[in-house]
Amino acid sequence: MRTARVLTGTALTIAALGLASAPAFAGDFGTLEVSPNPAQPGTQVTVNTKACGPGGSGTGDASAVGGPASFPLKPGTHKEVVVGQFTVPEKAKAGTYGIGVKCKNGKEATGDLVVTSRGGPTVHPSGGMKTGVGSTSDNSGMVEIVAGAAVLATAAVGGTWFLRRRGGGDRV
Repeated sequence: MRTARVLTGTALTIAALGLASAPAFAGDFGTLEVSPNPAQPGTQVTVNTKACGPGGSGTGDASAVGGPASFPLKPGTHKEVVVGQFTVPEKAKAGTYGIGVKCKNGKEATGDLVVTSRGGPTVHPSGGMKTGVGSTSDNSGMVEIVAGAAVLATAAVGGTWFLRRRGGGDRV
């Protein structure tokens, strides 16, 4: 009976925390289109979103890439879209950067800008990543999977044995 109460309490706590942490304003976030994407340092980038609504406006933030922390977004040629521009700084390094917009109506939009190195071709990684853990061959993970399953099975058997031995306390 005590175990049932503990499990019920745990389940209710998890459910309450899960509901409390759910995004309350999921409709307040939109997507931000970034063009050109990818871009090189020195390129003027245009961002647009529908999150601000028809005739809306907002403020963009490109500080992640080293650009302006604030640039305006105003209605574009389509009434439901707001548009803004900034220039990728010359010192920007190759990588992916998050660009954000806060609209006057309280909504937000985010998008990614990929910056490539100037003058050189875009290099896409290929093959396995050398992290010092595991192997880059396709069949090397089988040993780790089998070992992990054996550890889990041993823990389950040991736990069951321990609980059964402990549960016999009312016998003499």
